[in-house]
Amino acid sequence: MNTKLPDYKQLQAIQSWYEPALKLLNDLLERNKANLRKRGYNEENAAITREEFRQQLARRGRITLHLAGEIETSLYKAQKIEYMGGYLRPKVDEL
Repeated sequence: MNTKLPDYKQLQAIQSWYEPALKLLNDLLERNKANLRKRGYNEENAAITREEFRQQLARRGRITLHLAGEIETSLYKAQKIEYMGGYLRPKVDEL
């Protein structure tokens, strides 16, 4: 039973990053949408590279790249984000 406690604590720590990580992702996405709008392209095509998201999360959150990658993977497994090749974006809720 004691062997599960660290896993639970680690999962809890990763999940505590969901809100700040999703806020960062939305901020980056808005920046990219504005850039596409300015250039006359469809802003629905906006996405963030997985690498940029991990690097920005690590830098702004003052965490390791490894932890940033763990947070990204956890967000995907929780169906909070979607992958499109080397890109990601927040998952659109079904209306």
